[in-house]
Parts: sequence; structure tokens; C-alpha cells
Amino acid sequence: MHPLNRRGFLGLTAGLSIAALTGCGTQTPTSAASAPRDGGRLRAAFAGGGAKEVLDPHLANLFVEAARSKALYDKLADLGPDVAAQPRLAEKWEPDATLTRWRITLRQAVFHDGRPVRAEDVLASYARILDPNRAFRAKSSLAVIDLPNSRAVDERTVEFALKRPFVEFPNVLAAFGAYIVPAGTEDFTNPVGSGPFRFVSFEPGKSVLLKRHGEYWEGAPHLDELEFVIANEESARTNALLGGQVEYAHDLTPTTARSHAAGDRMAIHRAPNSAVQAFAMKLDRPPFDNRDLREALFLLADRPQLVESVLAGSGQVGNDLFGKGYQHYADDIPQRTRDLDKAKFLIRRAGAEGLTVKLDTSTAAAGMVEAATVFADQVKGSGLTIEVVTGNKDSYWSDTLKNGSLSSFRSGAMPIETHIAQRLLSGSGTNVTKWARPEFDALYDKAVSTLDAGQRGEVYREMQRSLHAEGGYLMWGFADWIVGAAPNVGGISTAPANTLDWARFDKVWLG
Repeated sequence: MHPLNRRGFLGLTAGLSIAALTGCGTQTPTSAASAPRDGGRLRAAFAGGGAKEVLDPHLANLFVEAARSKALYDKLADLGPDVAAQPRLAEKWEPDATLTRWRITLRQAVFHDGRPVRAEDVLASYARILDPNRAFRAKSSLAVIDLPNSRAVDERTVEFALKRPFVEFPNVLAAFGAYIVPAGTEDFTNPVGSGPFRFVSFEPGKSVLLKRHGEYWEGAPHLDELEFVIANEESARTNALLGGQVEYAHDLTPTTARSHAAGDRMAIHRAPNSAVQAFAMKLDRPPFDNRDLREALFLLADRPQLVESVLAGSGQVGNDLFGKGYQHYADDIPQRTRDLDKAKFLIRRAGAEGLTVKLDTSTAAAGMVEAATVFADQVKGSGLTIEVVTGNKDSYWSDTLKNGSLSSFRSGAMPIETHIAQRLLSGSGTNVTKWARPEFDALYDKAVSTLDAGQRGEVYREMQRSLHAEGGYLMWGFADWIVGAAPNVGGISTAPANTLDWARFDKVWLG
């Protein structure tokens, strides 16, 4: 269900994983390093996947693979700081009046071997992803494209035909894994992309070395070289940074951040709103087919305590809706707070006094077991009892998609439209709450076929009001994504994880 865990996965479905996306937008440097300067090699430590690591951007699973993909390749669009699609290799896009044909104008960009990026490369890359005999991450997102009826108008113009009116098509262009590779590419032992860095060498499970691509369309990187090194344990990444073996350590814990925030050996960089923390109630079965009982759980959650105890304060309180701070987020809905008396009344009215509810959780994502334990304690005295059950981390997401009634949930950043499409429509493949409302499906269809942005935003807000009042996601907090860097590293962004500016090294420099 799109968990973020400390082994470096960001899974989208039970059987499908997705790493962090890229997106355009203004960088917000947070380092105290000097003004930008060119030169040097930056070494970045990530968790890895051993011999299974790949350089095929359409197959990337791990955070380290995602970061390497954005260094080597480009997409047509990507997600900005508000998780809205921004142009990348696409200079612009224009729909027709029916929203079923979109014309994409490509930038003047070149691959690392000097060949121009052409419309043919775009169509071939998407055809590879959509191959029915293969399982690439972006396939479900690109499924709206009617590829046989799409065409290259000229070398720098692609016309996509869609299977339905879809105003959110830029989100498709920004989908994870939708990278553009030269037409016919199948061998990635010496990968060629159009990204800011060129390939030098690769030792699976150990390191990847890249060098500056001087002809990059957005301007050459500051760094001469970028090296990804593997350190699977968070403590190993921290110690490598403190010991000067690396200049960047990905995915640090709030405890580590708190320990080093006041020191001068490590700069801490936080990306707010990067991962939602939640519990998911299933609406299609007892006991949470009862709306009163769902509302009671919402009112029993002490969100500030969960943020402080589970996230060590490295996060923000949630309001049971996805995408805080993102485009279309309904920030006008009043914040829910704990109300034990009203929760007890609702539990009595639901006839649920004395009921014990199993809360399924696991170590599949960091903090989930801890959050479940804290929440079980918060529920005490309400008339309900929460029994925390820790399951198999390897099968957790597929197990909880089908089984149980209450489970831990975690998700990285994505557009609110994508969250709804993948998790909240009657036919959504990862609908863990089993929310199924024909009128809600109709609102989604209305939203994605409404050209006027203001009117479309109001439809999304109406959908969120419905979810807030009756839905099954108790989204209690939004975690910061934390990285550490040497004090002389500049240009690190505070954009959410899962967007372009996360782990984006073409704008980073060594002071």
C-alpha cells in the first residue's frame, strides 16, 4: 500500500513497489554551505538490494535505484514541491477540447551519446512499459493511453490518444518509472539516458559511479562526479557520514536527527509531508461497517502524542485526509481532536462496548508497530480494546489488503488524484478500506474531465469532505523525510520525498 520502510522500498501495491518520483520546482537549499561552486565528487550512502539492484529505470524498486534513475534519465513531467505535475522533457502539453488527445512538445535535449531525444524515443519507451507480457511500475498509470492511436507528429512532437477524457494526464507523464530511454534499448549494462549524469561504472550491491553530463538541457551539474555507495543499516550510513567516508546519508531516523541537530558534524535536512501515517478501517465488514464506530476511532486518536512519540516530533498532525500541503488538499476542513466522552457515547450507540478489535501491523514500514501500540493505549477506557497483532513483514501489504478489519498503513507522496484513483474508487486495485460509493466514483469522473482548475478543485474538496466524514483512513500524521549531509554540502531541497527534488544531485554542490 505504498509503504516507506527503512530497507529503502516505497511500495505502491502488495505485489508492486515504487520508489520516489522526481518533479520540477524551485529548490529550497537548507545547507549553511557557501554559494554554489563546481567540482568534486559527492558520495551518497543509501540502503541497497544486493545483487538484485538494477539500472533499468523501468524496473527500479529501491530508493537507491530511484535516485540513480533520476540522475541518469528524464521523464516528460515530474512532481513539484506541491506534488503537482511540472514539465521536464516535455516543454509543454496541450489537450484538445475533448481531453482525449494531448500534444506534447519536447525540449531540445540530447542523450549521453549525443543523439537527440525524439518523439520516437518517447513512444518506444511507453510501449516498452505497456508491454502486456512485462511488469513495469508505470504500467498501471500509463494504461489510460491508447498507444496504437498515438503518433509522432514530428521529431519533437508527440500526440497521445487517450481511452477516456482525462485532464490529469500530466500526472501520468510524471508517474514513477515513466523514464524516456533511446528507442530499442534493452541492455542497461552501459546505460544511456538524457539525465544530468553519465554512467561510468556499476558494482551491484556496492556502488555506482557517474560523471557530469555537460550537455544536460537544464544546465550541467555542479558536481564532477556522483557516487552512490551502499550502507544498509541506518547506523552505518550515519557513521560513514560522521567519519568522512560519505557526504550524504539517506533515510535517517528522527532519533538520529534529534541527536545531531545541534552539532556541527552533520547538517540535518527535513522534507515535510513526505509520508502519511495512518490506520485503515475496512468499511465492508464488521465492526467498521458501522459509521459511529469509525467516528469513535477518529475521536480516540491523540494525534499530537502519536507524532511526538512515534515520529520523535519529526512530522505534522494529520486530519484523516491524504496529501497535506499538496495541490487540491482540503485545508478548510476543521482539524479533528481527541474527544473521549463523545467516542464513548458513539461506542455505546453502536452496541460495541466490551468489543476487542485486532489491529494488524508489522515491521514492513518503520514506526508502524510503535504507532499501533501507542494507539491501543489511547483507546483504553473507551469501551473498546485494541489487540495489536504483528504479522509477516514480507506478506503484510497483500495480507491486509484482503484480511482483517483494522490495519496500519503508510504512504509516500503522490498527487491526490492518484491516491484516489488507486485506493478509493470501487474498482481500485489497492482499496484497503473497501470504500465503494458510486456517487464518489462519479465525482472522480467529473473531476478528471473538468478543464476549469477552480471547478475541478471544488470537486476534489467535495470528495475529501465525504472521505473525512465517512471514510476509513485514520490519517494521524505526516512524517518528515530526513537526510544527513556534511556541513559543506549545499543545494539540498526540502521538497517532499517522492518528488523531483528529493535526492536530486544535479543541483547539489560541495562548498
